[in-house]
Amino acid sequence: MTFHPGAFLDLTPEQSDPATSHVVIVPVPYDETSTWLKGADRGPAALLEASGAIETWDLETGWEPHSVGFTTRPPVLCDQGPEVLAELVEAEVGGILDEDRFPVVIGGEHSVSIGAIRAAAHRISGLSVLQIDAHADTREEYEGSRFNHACVMARARQWCPISQVGLRSVDVSELAGLDPERVWYAHRILERPRESWIPAVVDSLTEQVYLTIDLDAFDPSLLPATGTPEPGGLGWYDVVRLIDAVAESRRVVALDVVELCPITDHGTSAYIAARLVHRALAAILRPR
Repeated sequence: MTFHPGAFLDLTPEQSDPATSHVVIVPVPYDETSTWLKGADRGPAALLEASGAIETWDLETGWEPHSVGFTTRPPVLCDQGPEVLAELVEAEVGGILDEDRFPVVIGGEHSVSIGAIRAAAHRISGLSVLQIDAHADTREEYEGSRFNHACVMARARQWCPISQVGLRSVDVSELAGLDPERVWYAHRILERPRESWIPAVVDSLTEQVYLTIDLDAFDPSLLPATGTPEPGGLGWYDVVRLIDAVAESRRVVALDVVELCPITDHGTSAYIAARLVHRALAAILRPR
């Protein structure tokens, strides 16, 4: 597909002016370090194409978030290792933040987040990262690289505190480094009402938050098209209510949604992923 300025939501030129739009969508079709199912490099195109079917009025928040202007940039392309990719994404996201705009990175596998988080952490004092994910991603090194998709949060916690929600697959080497006060395992929170754990997640965050969402956080019966699906997992409203609570009392400065790996599911996963981006932006940017 063509990555034109109105690609997300299939907006008109007036609604997606690159010069004035507050939200900047950055597609990063990268899939060099994934270790199970391949195809996350096709994720951004699938998500953007599916987004054209979304109703732009958000029913729950009561507004059209694209009224602040959404523009989609050409994709960040990289045929080299994840270290080089991180530099490219950092430059792109850093430039957006420097313009006081809101970056949304669409992956691609999870290593695309490293440069984006680094850009935010080096510019925003007191940043924390909220990770919604099935995997801890805290290995110091994997398959010879410290920038592998399995190392994303190990890099992030070098720069700022991290809170992790939805985990249900952890390597034994990662256990010692996980902070029990900042990890919410799926099998524990799903046995409890949301009101018993969402406030604790919010309390763990600083005032400025980077939000990274790996789509494998969701139950694969809802969203199967990810590179490393795990049984069980979060439901739509588990994630949406958490985002709502964070957006209500914290300033979310950037968002990424990663690991869409399109498969033959009639576009369902791509549509849900696109809907998630739209719903998250509706909560984060809603006038208060």
